[in-house]
Amino acid sequence: MARQTFRIEGLRELDAALEELPRATSRNVLLRTLKEQGQPIRDDGERNAPELTGGLKQSYAVATKLSRRQKSQSKKESMVEVYIGPAPSAKSIQTEFGNAHQAAHPHLRPAFDGNVQRVQNGIKDELKSQIDKATERLARKAARALAKMKT
Repeated sequence: MARQTFRIEGLRELDAALEELPRATSRNVLLRTLKEQGQPIRDDGERNAPELTGGLKQSYAVATKLSRRQKSQSKKESMVEVYIGPAPSAKSIQTEFGNAHQAAHPHLRPAFDGNVQRVQNGIKDELKSQIDKATERLARKAARALAKMKT
């Protein structure tokens, strides 16, 4: 399975803010951020995919789950991982990379290359926004609990 891994530098303050949140909340913040920021890659990949029957275009998704085979070939490296692309099938791989009988028609790689910088910058901005929202929600929840205890 082809994998692309990259790091975003300069997120120390956001990482510290995530550490202050409960683990489940920080996981949800990361998940929401990555899913939202992965949409431009998904949209461009879907737009670039050839349309023979339309199945390849319709199978594009931003998801957290892998197929059983993909899961067996990949170890989990992070608390939150998001996968972008078409559903796992031999046809989608053959279309992307080609084979002896078919020329390659890349659709996901150009979508990734064209959006990676925008997505990286969007992750920084959206992560800050999501952390702020989560902090406000937790503060409101604590205030409600405190008010309830007083009554």
